[in-house]
Amino acid sequence: MAISMSAFVGLFVGLVLVGLVSSAKFDELFQPSWALDHFGAGFQSKSKYMFGKVTVQIKLVEGDSAGTVTAFYMSSDGPNHNEFDFEFLGNTTGEPYTVQTNVYVNGVGNREQRLNLWFDPAKDFHSYTIFWNQRQVVFMVDETPIRVHTNMENKGLPFPKDQAMGVYSSIWNADDWATQGGLVKTDWSHAPFFATYRNFEIDACECPVSLAAVDNAKKCSSSAEKRYWWDEPTLSELNLHQSHQLMWVRANHMVYDYCADTARFPVVPVECVHHRH
Repeated sequence: MAISMSAFVGLFVGLVLVGLVSSAKFDELFQPSWALDHFGAGFQSKSKYMFGKVTVQIKLVEGDSAGTVTAFYMSSDGPNHNEFDFEFLGNTTGEPYTVQTNVYVNGVGNREQRLNLWFDPAKDFHSYTIFWNQRQVVFMVDETPIRVHTNMENKGLPFPKDQAMGVYSSIWNADDWATQGGLVKTDWSHAPFFATYRNFEIDACECPVSLAAVDNAKKCSSSAEKRYWWDEPTLSELNLHQSHQLMWVRANHMVYDYCADTARFPVVPVECVHHRH
């Protein structure tokens, strides 16, 4: 499947089945969408989910992608929504792609981290994964963890575990901020811009819209009667190998961490004090 953004033809989504999601066709689980207030197009899941794992393989915009953002994320609805973001910030030819992740809890974000990938994500497909249970949210690239947001409710911090979330992806024009802080604009002579997708996988608890949030949370949590794979004790935190991988990513590829931005946050955010994420 390819998503394209073009200044000449307006907005369109090219849908081509290239993979399966939970043994179903793409159009059985997703539907196209488009932006009303900026150039952009994308797709979203027809269902919402709570806990589990969502993976997609993406080949990002090749060449001069400056000003464009390709996003893959999960989000609930409303002003107090929860959200887990992958945002791939385009750049001029030859410059590295920057991946920005963010976590919203009860409508509050401002938890950006940015890193440069250790490969060219426009040359081939790579896997991007969001894993979510009641103990942690893990962002992974080709199964390597690049960020962990852990449950710190014992420190008085809210954790996203009570709102079902949809799965979304889009490509859109954000040249007011995406590339070098907005200094480099989208060159529309290179349009259309294509992001290509395949191998959609959703292994998560589907939440009926007819159920209240509390009932969905109960339905998707393990109990004496049922046990979900994402609640296994071994998945309550990273294993030793994964911890070493995360340390390597942070040491060698991270270029921005909101926790270290004293200009934005003169007082270090509480979650930054208590855990790696």
